[in-house]
Amino acid sequence: MSISASEKLARLRLFRTENVGPITFHRLISRFGTAEKALEALPDLSRRGGSAAPLKPFPKEAAEKEIENAQKYGARLLVKDEADYPSLLATLEDAPPVITVMGQTSLLNKKILGVVGARNASLSGRKIAEDFSGKIGHAGYVIASGLARGIDTAAHNASLATGTIAVVAGGIDVIYPPENEKLYHRIAAEGVIVAESPFGTEPIARHFPKRNRIISGLSLGVLVVEA
Repeated sequence: MSISASEKLARLRLFRTENVGPITFHRLISRFGTAEKALEALPDLSRRGGSAAPLKPFPKEAAEKEIENAQKYGARLLVKDEADYPSLLATLEDAPPVITVMGQTSLLNKKILGVVGARNASLSGRKIAEDFSGKIGHAGYVIASGLARGIDTAAHNASLATGTIAVVAGGIDVIYPPENEKLYHRIAAEGVIVAESPFGTEPIARHFPKRNRIISGLSLGVLVVEA
């Protein structure tokens, strides 16, 4: 589907509006047809829903700034229904309406397998993750993981040559953990980085389960090592 620049901006604004999560977002699009029409309806909908104050859409200027910051960083925003949005991820009921991506985005629509696990992994656990990721990568699969220390790091390192996807919990520009800075930049150049959180967002505990659903949503299956 071809989505106009104005509708793409409206979808970002709708998704960044307070109390509009992925499921609510998709229901609003289904009801109103476009994000632009949904944004117009938000204040009246919140009043009818009993809200003390009308729900204010995310400011247009702030959304434009987010897009600009991503572009300056070398990333771009993908909205659900665009042709290169990951097709498997799109099937989730709570698929992220907007993701920020950087790198070889064609990897997002290939055969993907998730490999995740313990941060404080044993040597044998890391070896299992490396062996499996390397061999399955050479068999034609892209490996998706979360850039965390331990198992995730082992999986990414083993699959750089064949294709790796790092789904981060914060903004696409926030490297976490800091010791994976070199790995992050290698993945940005040779693989692809994916973020749902806004540009500049520091990762906090509640972001990680949302990050994990993206890894599993991208993948045909997930290998969990030592967790």
